[in-house]
Amino acid sequence: MKALLALLIAATPTILAQTPAPPPPVVTANPVVWSATQIYARQSKFMVAAAEEMPAEKYSYHPTPDQWTFAKIISHVAASNGAICSLLSDIPAPPILKVAETASKPDLLAALNASFDFCGKALDNLHDDKLGDTITFFRGARVPRARALIELPADLNDHYSQMASYLRLNGMLPPSAAPKK
Repeated sequence: MKALLALLIAATPTILAQTPAPPPPVVTANPVVWSATQIYARQSKFMVAAAEEMPAEKYSYHPTPDQWTFAKIISHVAASNGAICSLLSDIPAPPILKVAETASKPDLLAALNASFDFCGKALDNLHDDKLGDTITFFRGARVPRARALIELPADLNDHYSQMASYLRLNGMLPPSAAPKK
């Protein structure tokens, strides 16, 4: 027992030397917007990759009659991103973001990518000190701008989970489950 304890004590400096130091803390003047942007960036990459992975002939797929088609999810996200990021930026959404679910895969992908570009610019110019400003949200609700910021990544999480499920139901691996390269 004493030998094991001596070995453990002797090895401790070596073990500690091999443990990587934790990364430095993120320091930002806009921690709320920064945090939402991190989640948004991750989910937007997953969504574009999922939309690219699903074959065009499967864009009409929906697991049950009451569920949206894969294309409807993309159409909705593009339009929703436009509406929410317009509220965040006070800039009208570009018309390309309103695309029918019956559009081609390239057109749906173009709208999805354009919506992420539009939102990226809106987030780049948003500051925490503006989150308390009152905006007119969906259905005419008067809410703090923060409500729209919270809605943005929440909506992406919700709809990416649908896309991931649809991919799995069609024998494909969702981008978030793919092995790290």
